[in-house]
Amino acid sequence: MASRRSFLASAAALPLAGCGFQLRQPPEFAFKTIYLAMPPNSPMGLELRRNLVGTGRVEVITDPVAGQKADVRLEPTMDQRERVVVGRTSSGEVRELQLRLRFRFRLRNQQGTELIPEAEILQQRELSFNESVVLAKDAEEALLYRSMQSDTVQQIMRRLAAVKAT
Repeated sequence: MASRRSFLASAAALPLAGCGFQLRQPPEFAFKTIYLAMPPNSPMGLELRRNLVGTGRVEVITDPVAGQKADVRLEPTMDQRERVVVGRTSSGEVRELQLRLRFRFRLRNQQGTELIPEAEILQQRELSFNESVVLAKDAEEALLYRSMQSDTVQQIMRRLAAVKAT
């Protein structure tokens, strides 16, 4: 009975091996050091730094003086959060909001050549609003912003991994 179970388990795994299934690996970068020109208390900068260090394949430099020696420099040009009213009730109360996170950046090497020209990542989410549960909606808004930030950081990581030559 035990040999039959092991045979069935290996038979079930065989199609996955044949289709090229592979667990996600940390990204490969064309550079060894990166300087993040972001404020030290920036939530986006902290998460991006944590993700880059977590790969174990790149050294993150945050000191501006040491940043001159880094292989590449990631320079943000905009990190903005927006909250726009998109729906109101007949009495004029807010019914629906749209949350936006807009992040623009560029990547340059030591010589100043742009490896990634200025690019913008825009995330947006809809949020229904009810004044009777303001605290819960504030918590939901914070959660949506964190989710958008994580999505943005993952997109930046993919773009950094796509850079071929420094």
